[in-house]
Amino acid sequence: MDGFESNEGVIIIAATNRPDVLDPALLRPGRFDRQVVVSLPDIKGREEILRVHSKKVKLSEGADLSKIARGTPGFSGAELANLINEAALLAARRNLKGIGTSELEEARDKVRWGRERRSLALSDKEKLNTAYHEAGHAILIEILENTDPLHKVTIIPRGPSLGSTMWLPEQDKFNHRKNELLDDLVVAMGGRVAEEIQFGDVTNGAMGDIRQATNIARSMVCAWGMSEKLGMIEYGEPEGAVFLARDIARGRNYSEATAQQIDEEVKRLIDGAYAKAREIILANKEKLDVIALALIEFETLDGSHIKEIMEHGRLLNPPQSPNPPTPPPVAKVQSDRPPVKTDEEPEDGLPGGVIGVPA
Repeated sequence: MDGFESNEGVIIIAATNRPDVLDPALLRPGRFDRQVVVSLPDIKGREEILRVHSKKVKLSEGADLSKIARGTPGFSGAELANLINEAALLAARRNLKGIGTSELEEARDKVRWGRERRSLALSDKEKLNTAYHEAGHAILIEILENTDPLHKVTIIPRGPSLGSTMWLPEQDKFNHRKNELLDDLVVAMGGRVAEEIQFGDVTNGAMGDIRQATNIARSMVCAWGMSEKLGMIEYGEPEGAVFLARDIARGRNYSEATAQQIDEEVKRLIDGAYAKAREIILANKEKLDVIALALIEFETLDGSHIKEIMEHGRLLNPPQSPNPPTPPPVAKVQSDRPPVKTDEEPEDGLPGGVIGVPA
């Protein structure tokens, strides 16, 4: 690795999506002198990428790629290509001649939040708990001022979760204000608070919310200088993968007393968000019940439905009731042999046990 000679007429090009694990010797002058950082596409880039991949499929006249581009912030080119493929599969299953906006949006939800698992059988008790959990998130998103618009709420299991509350930014975001982060903490507490208020007990369903809130609060204190008590100081080293023995022996750059203050600040932020979430949900308990019961009936509510409930106390334009999938007919197998009567059969000739197709 002494460098590349400039008179050989050869240009060396390399690419990586993990620059944090590269040997620093590769990046010294004379090796790879020019570094080109390719960031995630913006809204115009996403629309153009969608148009490139949509040339391989047939779009309906009403398909709006610009709308999908606005609703896919943070998507990479590979995720956008996957979105088009998923939309094509959905259109094929529905025997459509072209891909419409609804198929594109459903494919977007699948790529971003995971595939629906309708086959997962939940008890009525778990469905009710999930409905109140997601209703708690939805109410806070609608009431708080510094949150992104609510997209939809569902109690259909998707990916690893039993229910989902989805929100999408109106435009690409590159910075997050402190008030936005504080409201995000409050929203994360909504599911656990709703469970506690309604049932007087809690479940482990808030595990992801707790992890997300803890990461936000710790970053606010340690990395983003948003703690008045600890000031604009970075505590700890930047997170990243370890290359060989680099950073293994590196310890934290603050004292035990400072570590205790950091933990206290993180807990203060979380406790404050929990108290605010509880106050808001208690003040809107009737609407919480309406949203939860609507989720039990319709399974999925759009952001417009939640707005109707928050403004009028009920659904003015309810969605269509979901139709459960009908099981395929069981083919009758005819046999030339006569039936054999056993001692276990009752007098009417029916078997003593019931054999059916599992749900």
